[in-house]
Amino acid sequence: MEQINIHTAKTQLSKLIAEGKEVIIARYGQPVAKLVPIQPVLKDRVPGTAKGKIKMMDTFFDPLPDDLLHEFYR
Repeated sequence: MEQINIHTAKTQLSKLIAEGKEVIIARYGQPVAKLVPIQPVLKDRVPGTAKGKIKMMDTFFDPLPDDLLHEFYR
């Protein structure tokens, strides 16, 4: 990962963004910030695409046992 000083980052910001690389920005040789590209969203989520792929046990909505419920109210 490349490290550059703040002055260089300010003067070449457009170029750095266009390159899409991670860059460490330093002040007086000490790292102070990281410029990273945003990962693109693959695609919009569509509700219902897992319908029929998940099976809940018949006991899913049964009350929890008292000893397990006790752990939630400590």
